[in-house]
Amino acid sequence: MKNHKNIIAALILILAIAGCKKYEQFPVDKVGIDKIFDSRDSAGVNAQHYLYGIYSILKNGQNRVGGDYLDVASDDAISSASGPTNASTVLATASYNSYTIPNEENLWGTYYAGIRQANEFVNNIGVVPVLAKYNGYSQKFVWKSEARFLRAMFYFELVKRYGGVPLMGNKVYTITDDISLPRNTFDDCIKYIVSECDAIKDSLLVYPLALPAAKEADSHRPTKGSALALKAKVLLYAASPLFNGGNIDAANPLTGYTSFDANRWTAAAAACKAVMDLNTYSLLSNYKDIFITQYNPEIIFFRQGGNGNGVETTNGPVGFTGATGKGQTSPTQQLVDAFPMANGLAITDPASGYDPNNPYNSRDPRLTYNIIYNGAQWLNTSIQTFEGGQSKPNTTLQQTKTGYYMRKFMGNFESTNAYSSHSTDWVILRYADIVLGYAEALNESAGATPGVYNAVIKIRQRAGIAAGSGQYGLKAGMTRAEMRVIIQNERRAEFAFEESRYWDIRRWKIAETVMNQPRTGVSIVKVGSSLNYNPINVLTTKFDSPKMYLYPIPYDEVQKNPNMKQNPGW
Repeated sequence: MKNHKNIIAALILILAIAGCKKYEQFPVDKVGIDKIFDSRDSAGVNAQHYLYGIYSILKNGQNRVGGDYLDVASDDAISSASGPTNASTVLATASYNSYTIPNEENLWGTYYAGIRQANEFVNNIGVVPVLAKYNGYSQKFVWKSEARFLRAMFYFELVKRYGGVPLMGNKVYTITDDISLPRNTFDDCIKYIVSECDAIKDSLLVYPLALPAAKEADSHRPTKGSALALKAKVLLYAASPLFNGGNIDAANPLTGYTSFDANRWTAAAAACKAVMDLNTYSLLSNYKDIFITQYNPEIIFFRQGGNGNGVETTNGPVGFTGATGKGQTSPTQQLVDAFPMANGLAITDPASGYDPNNPYNSRDPRLTYNIIYNGAQWLNTSIQTFEGGQSKPNTTLQQTKTGYYMRKFMGNFESTNAYSSHSTDWVILRYADIVLGYAEALNESAGATPGVYNAVIKIRQRAGIAAGSGQYGLKAGMTRAEMRVIIQNERRAEFAFEESRYWDIRRWKIAETVMNQPRTGVSIVKVGSSLNYNPINVLTTKFDSPKMYLYPIPYDEVQKNPNMKQNPGW
């Protein structure tokens, strides 16, 4: 833990960041804690501004890791920026230790600062005489539950990176306190986060919010569904092989459970089902609009990002004078190949109809919604990523390294000549994740039951996969292992670039396989009117197993705290 030198967290942390609509700045360096939590402030204005500052600690995933998406450090993409020192490349090539891990993922101090702020709020909001009520609760009690939700979210972000971490409760430590705290067990941390979600769920807002005005003002705030969804996600991670039966240090309770228990999958399935049973969320009919349409019924919790076209200017294809793009993200051939055909069959299935000479024809529509490939429509143009083409000129200009550009999170610019502003909110929890989480957990606990099939079919149906005989490309009578492959691939296609794949390959304990082989792309050579597609290796990645399944505890935390045990191998 960091040795904070001031007991008032409000005096040491900036409570807002630029570019966020609701995270207003508050001049905390000018006031004391009695002004923030003011016994005369019946509207709780200053306290609410402080709460907004806690929200600002949530990460906006848009190109956040040294200019790249976190999933660029998985097997789904590489960075188009040159040099091995890019943060995403450092992560992808195992070129870090406990002292040199990139700052964008060295988040121990960041999240503990957020936990400290949440504790300050929880401990002090009681003195503020807020008169307003919501759903029978004092408004300040709702705010307190929001702070606890954010604190639970910060703990989850720590646990999935480090395993068991010190639990602070509501304690705010001072300079005179002994803060040489040991790590709590992984089990302790999971139980704590789950218990917090259970405790606050009924005192949070309820989706859908009642009025358009309320949506605008409160849409970023967690709801009962958010708490239940966070609980479901935490239990899904806890049930996964990395922590449940595949602990990298089998007898070490800090790095996972010390024995396997199938009931953990049952609990995860039940938690996902509880969200589904709210009957307040649903899959948005148009997949590509999930990320640019505010207040849609698929979004459970998000971090506000404002309006703009920065996603396009950073990641869009090069070669357009009226719509600048620098192609920061280069999706891999492995990701492209993961998208099935429109009939739902994998491209490796002889019955799929896949044509290697026309590799993008008749594919899962999500391919077009996630990837810009040669021949795709964009900015009133048929994209050229063949060698020497408009968007792959092979000059010194930064451009795709794989033959592909990312399309996800961008506006509907297929038939326009320029980019315009749209919502760039970062979706943290969405309903599709709950549906596929339910399918995964139920499959692991009960096998490929009709409930599992129905959940996967819902996702495929929304994606635009053809119904066929009603199975949407799914083989009847699959084993648990066969369905596991389907679900894992479905998650890859559905959640590309959403900071899902990077963590999924860890919790499933397949990173040592998928990351210890080269990342690939395609070199397309145009000969007359014909195109030749040639596979190329674009980056040699590395994963040191088992130590890289968890991050190292930061070097300075271990050095100054004799009770802080380092993770195995670091």
